[in-house]
Amino acid sequence: MIEAVGLTKRYGDKTAVYNLSFQVRPGSVTGFLGPNGSGKSTTMRMILGLDNPSSGQVTIGGYPYRKLPNAPRQVGALLDAKAVHGGRTARNHLLSLAQLSGIPARRVDEVLGVVGLQDVARRRSKGFSLGMGQRLGIAGALLGDPQVLLFDEPVNGLDPEGILWVRNLMKSLAAEGRTVFVSSHLMSEMALTADHLIVIGRGQLLADMSVQDFIAANSAGFARVRTPDTEPELREKLSTALAEAGGHVLPEQDGALRVTGLPLPRISDIAHDTDVRLWELSPHQASLEEAYMRMTQGAVDYRSTADQKAGLQQPLPPGAQPPMPVPGQGQPGWYAPPSPQQGGQPFAMPQGQPPQGPYGAPAAPGAAPAAPAAPGAAEANPYAQPPTPPAAPATAPAVDTTKPEDAR
Repeated sequence: MIEAVGLTKRYGDKTAVYNLSFQVRPGSVTGFLGPNGSGKSTTMRMILGLDNPSSGQVTIGGYPYRKLPNAPRQVGALLDAKAVHGGRTARNHLLSLAQLSGIPARRVDEVLGVVGLQDVARRRSKGFSLGMGQRLGIAGALLGDPQVLLFDEPVNGLDPEGILWVRNLMKSLAAEGRTVFVSSHLMSEMALTADHLIVIGRGQLLADMSVQDFIAANSAGFARVRTPDTEPELREKLSTALAEAGGHVLPEQDGALRVTGLPLPRISDIAHDTDVRLWELSPHQASLEEAYMRMTQGAVDYRSTADQKAGLQQPLPPGAQPPMPVPGQGQPGWYAPPSPQQGGQPFAMPQGQPPQGPYGAPAAPGAAPAAPAAPGAAEANPYAQPPTPPAAPATAPAVDTTKPEDAR
């Protein structure tokens, strides 16, 4: 078991971790979550004795890491998959770690088979891909068959098969009664892998609970209700009845209703009492990602700008007007008409004139495009090439049919 009590780490005037206390128990996968710069890597380094805490302490099995007898046989860790001598082969890298820890050489071949690198065991690691490097790092963590394992972003660079393998590996290790502590930014993967969560923000503990409790505490479930699309009056009737019963009803873009404040059996009873048929009545709960974003939104240090093009656009010259917006640009099915030089029409509409449909009629919002006109109709095609006047007949030059031998 890993236990931190009042753990604090300062670098000069910056406090990376402050008064952090938690326990990582054996028999389950514990996820370690937090925004960039929240102190996760610093905490893991203090657990492994790579950094000394400014105050507080962290122990593994009741001992600081540096006082554990033959620590590599008891604790395995993957913090940086690139921390490998590139000139060594995968097998020699693991063999050097094994010799330093008194681990027999046969164990090297065993873990190479576990991580799937037996076929490249004699290749130098500098030629490894990111995913192969991650597998080699995991092999190093498993080398001593330890009871405590720490992984920092273990699925980084792995393909889907590799991600599934790591997920099953961590679950199987925890099922054997080992302590598994995993840091990751992939919320979807943590939702499938972790049993318990420790969440920190700006160096302080935000949550220490199971995944289910974390989602329930940081999100609100809702019921999704759908009535027949062909009878919109039923939707309005049901919305009114649900609101009168104390529910909060919000329409969704596809015509369904999102209902909070009422349990599903109560919604079903109300629909029955108001004689409204239901096409759907299903419970919905927020994902781990949504719950995590809601909890940590105030602890994020690095945010992107709202305008993705901010700072990239060139300033307009003095007196120049900004370009006119293109109607419909960015909508599904939109495409740019030919340029005016190719016979197309300018984008700008006349001032004061409403947007028109493809054949001159005012375009109604959401209306389907009109059927094409019959051949010979008077409507002009806005994208048609301008008629070219017939060229004046030119006098054809005389053709000399005299053969070379006749000229002689």
